[in-house]
This record gives sequence, C-alpha cells and structure tokens, in this order.
Amino acid sequence: MSITMYQASVPVFVRTLGNLKGMLEKAAAHAAAKKIDESVLLGARLYPDMFPLTRQVQIATDFARGTAARLAGVEPPAVEDKEQTFVELAARVDGAITYLRTLPAAKIDGSEAREITRTIRGVPKTFNGLDYLLLYALPNFYFHTATTYAILRHNGVEIGKTDFVGAFP
Repeated sequence: MSITMYQASVPVFVRTLGNLKGMLEKAAAHAAAKKIDESVLLGARLYPDMFPLTRQVQIATDFARGTAARLAGVEPPAVEDKEQTFVELAARVDGAITYLRTLPAAKIDGSEAREITRTIRGVPKTFNGLDYLLLYALPNFYFHTATTYAILRHNGVEIGKTDFVGAFP
C-alpha cells in the first residue's frame, strides 16, 4: 500500500488543526473560569526568546496553508497576523481548515518532485515536494502546535495527550 502526498498532508493538517482549536477553546474556558485575562495566556512563552502562544498558533496555521498550497502549485493566501483573543485564534484555525478543504487531492498528488524554494533564515533553500513536506513543513507545523500545547499546559490549562493527538476511531 502506498500513501499519496495529499493523504500525508491535508488530512494530517486538518486533524491537528482541529485538535489545536479544541485546545484553544479549553484555554478560553480556563481563563474565564479562573478569571485570568486572556492576554496573559496569549502572551505566554516557554522561554523569553521564544514566540508567545499567539504567534505559535499563527505560524502553525501558516505552515498548514502554505505547505498545502505550495504542494498544489498555487500561491498561499495571505493572512494578516492580528489575533488578540482565543475566539480570533480559533477563527484563524477554522479559516486554515476551510482553505485546506478547497485544495483538491489531484492538485497535490504527484508533487513529490515539485521544486519548492523557501527562504530560511535569509538563505534560499530548494526542496523537492516530498522532502519539503516530510523534512521541513511537517516538523515545523508539529513544533508550533506542540509548543502551543506546552505553553497552555504549563499555564495550568487542563489538557492532555489526547487533546493534542486526538481521539482514535
């Protein structure tokens, strides 16, 4: 059995983004129940030189949208980074999921050898589609979603592994 580029990307992004939205909803409920200003959690970081929670979510959604678009051979949609509440972050996640669902499998499948160039720390780097997805995009996407989880968990939001990986059928 083989797996297609679409199967290895879009459903993975959609599932994990759905889980991310659930964690954001739990964080909003936690903040309300504990009477914590949302901005405290949204600005939280694991270490001073790391991005805060809001930026982690923005980057995760950017990776999902951008990766799928580039694999499909289209320009990723531009999305402004302006979220200041959990509701706005959840809406951003919804927007990414909605966009991902517009990309047909036929546009992504067969992109293993598609040349994709990204500028990383000021240096252009060219990948084939398979390496871009597996060695660059997915690790970065998971890093930012896992960091979001870690920030929330560290700040007392009652989430666990199932919130991150999701329930299994």
